This record gives sequence, structure tokens and C-alpha cells, in this order.
Amino acid sequence: MTKRPSRRPSRRPSRRTSLTAALVVAPLAAAWRFALAYRSRAGFPRRRPPIQDPGDLGLAHDDIVIRPEVSPLPGWWIPAGDRASGDPPIHAPAVVLVHGWESARDRTLPNAQVLHAAGFHVLTFDVRGHGANEREALPLTAAEFAADARAAVGWAAARPEVTSVGILGHSMGGAGALIAAAADERIASAVIVGAPAGPYRLTRLTFRLARLPLADPLAYPLAWLTTHVFLRPRRHRVAEVSSTRAAATYTGPLLLVHGTADEIVPPAHALHLVRAARRARAGDRARAGTAAMPGAGAPPRAGLLRLLLVRGGGHSWLYEDPRYRAEVARFLAATLPGGPDPRTAAEAARRTDARRLPDSAGGFSAVEDEPGGFRTLVRAVARPSATPGRDGRVA
Repeated sequence: MTKRPSRRPSRRPSRRTSLTAALVVAPLAAAWRFALAYRSRAGFPRRRPPIQDPGDLGLAHDDIVIRPEVSPLPGWWIPAGDRASGDPPIHAPAVVLVHGWESARDRTLPNAQVLHAAGFHVLTFDVRGHGANEREALPLTAAEFAADARAAVGWAAARPEVTSVGILGHSMGGAGALIAAAADERIASAVIVGAPAGPYRLTRLTFRLARLPLADPLAYPLAWLTTHVFLRPRRHRVAEVSSTRAAATYTGPLLLVHGTADEIVPPAHALHLVRAARRARAGDRARAGTAAMPGAGAPPRAGLLRLLLVRGGGHSWLYEDPRYRAEVARFLAATLPGGPDPRTAAEAARRTDARRLPDSAGGFSAVEDEPGGFRTLVRAVARPSATPGRDGRVA
């Protein structure tokens, strides 16, 4: 009986295997292309040079440059008191203001007006890639906001008339300010306004702002991938740009402020941050209990923690609310060494007629200019290599 030759297994993959590989690889490739396009679109702010200065509000000031030898950051120093009186400089705390994304130092001027009336020195400046600064070559994250804020804090702390330094940051500047406070002991108190709670949540926010039709089962893993691709050029770790991680680390005085009608960064972000801050302080109290045992050192002391929800307040212009003005001034006066009387500061701030100034700024980010829906998704995947121009726009 003749034996049939055995059939050798084919080295070519079966049609089913090829189809399976295509179904796996194609979505991953599309997701990677989307993440690259997102980084190009959302990582470079549109520059908006200041169009007002403190003199427009009757505030005496000095034009300054922070960190001139490394990466110059233009700013304004607004000293406490009435410079025209001829009196010597007032010894008082300084508050560093950190503006938000696609903003500039002039948008912080109403807050500067309030804090100056309350008796503080004020320093406000343009974060790198914003305001009068040139566009950055690499995408910006909360870590860059934090590093620039710390440079500004160092500048203010070196002034002989400054008794202590606090910080007030808004939106992305709030995230940067909180990260800076967690890393820099020179920051004696922090006020964080409308800040996103972390990089993954921030990425999901921008998906929503661009009106991308992404269901949660797809949006969450895509946000994870996009966040890591976004951070890759500057080699940041997620923890380095997380305001939640900072809130869980920083145990100094902290006032979290959020508008209940904030449509850019929902109030849930503030609640997430305050929960993280409470956990940090609970851990501090536990360590304090251990330190109180015989033979232990002095127990650590957690700072004051407050949450202020401004009813009906949006993402910006909360300083138009008298309660906001009074509570921010009272908190900083109570927590900054050498500060004014908290009641006096709160009343002076409440009486200050702080209003939004003429502004050329548009939305929260360039991603809001996207057409939305599947058109945005198709454009992102089809044009991943788009790069921003001088004004931060993608051609």
C-alpha cells in the first residue's frame, strides 16, 4: 500500500489570523496617531500678549523679569501700600498669581487689585509659552506651570520687605500652583481656583471640549494612552503633573475654590482634590499621634483646609463675587505670617469693585475650535503630524 506524502503545515498565516491581527493592530495604530495629533493640537497654547497693565487699575508697579539667565519670564511687581506716599516699603506677605492655559498676566489683574486692597504685595507673571513669551518647542504641562511658579516664589521671597509668600493659581495655573506648593516649603499658603484634578481627567475634559463622540469604554483607555504620549517629550511621569497627587502630599494651608456652574472644569474636580487633601491631613494627624508618644519629636501640624463653592460661578471671573473676594483675602491673611488682620483684609477685599477687563481671549483651549463629532476624530487620525505655528494654531 502506497503512503501518501504528509502535508507540510503552511508557513503563511491563515486568513482568520491575518484578519485578527488587522483588527488588533489597526485600532492601536489609529489610537497612536490620534494621541500624536492631540499632543500637537492641545500641547501648545495660543499666545495672547497682555493688553492691559496694573496702571490701568491705578496700581503702581515695577516691570520685572524672573529667571533672566535661564528662561526669562516677564512679570509685574505690585508693592503693598501707597507708593506715592513716600513711606518706606511695607513689610507684608506677597501673593504670587499664576494664570491659566492660553492666558497671560493681565488676566490676573482683578485678583491683584483685590489682594493689593487687602494689604498684600502681589507678583504676577507670564508662564512660559504664554503672554509675551515665545512659543515653546515642546508641549506644556502642569509641571512647567509649577516650575515657573516656584521661580516666581523665589523672586518674591528674596525681597527684604516680604514676610512670607502665598500662591493663588487659576485653572491649569491652579494645578501648577498646587504642585509647586507640595514641592516648595517657601510657599506658606495656597489658594487653588477651578483646577483640574489630574492629567487623565484633564485629557478627558479636552475630549469633551472638542465634542468627540467617545463612549466611556473607549474614552478611558484612549485618555490613558494620550496622556502618556503627551508627557513623553518632556519625560514627565504622571505623578509629576497630578494635582491630586499634590493635594495628597501638601499639608500646608489650602483653600480650594470652584464655581458650581463651571462648564470647563466641573465642580467634581474640586471635590476630588479636597478628598485627597483630607486623606493627607488624616495621615498627618496619625503621625502626630505617634509623635506625641514619649521620646518622639514634635508632632507635625497640618494646615487649614477649606473648600469654597461659589454658587452660580463659572470657570472664570469668580472675583466678581463679593464672597469670593472676602474669603480669599481672609484665608491668606489668616495663614500667611506677617499678614494683615483677617477681618480687615476681608472687608477691604469685599468692598473692592473687581470686574473682568477687556479680553481678547477665547475659550479654554484651541481644541474648542474643532468641528466636533466624527470630523474631529477623522482629522486627528488622518493628520497626526500637524505642528502648531507661531500663534499655537495647527495648520
